[in-house]
Amino acid sequence: VQLQASGGGLVQAGGSLRLSCAASGRTFSGYVTVMGWFRQAPGKEREFVAAIKWYGGSTYYADSVKGRATISRDNAKNTVYLQMNTLKPEDTAVYYCAAGRAIQSYYSSEHGYANWGQGTQVTVSS
Repeated sequence: VQLQASGGGLVQAGGSLRLSCAASGRTFSGYVTVMGWFRQAPGKEREFVAAIKWYGGSTYYADSVKGRATISRDNAKNTVYLQMNTLKPEDTAVYYCAAGRAIQSYYSSEHGYANWGQGTQVTVSS
């Protein structure tokens, strides 16, 4: 499974961005059960942002983005999106999409995902 993230950029505080992650690979369909977004700010560890069950569409969010982020997917396009609103300077990070076969208890853990995209930079200016 190959993942290609896009949509990052520079935005002012209070603004919005939509990140996209396109997945490809012969084994994607039927293999991936969950896709997620993580982020890593300079000097910090990578942290969970949001996840979505590929079949069913249940969503899960970190407390830090709950109410400001929406994760969605387009099964036909094998693409997952992360809409981020009311962005804050502390949202500045490299955002990574990930795909895997984690069970629910591992949705917020990096260990639940076997495949990672290259990351896209999001910078929020104050």
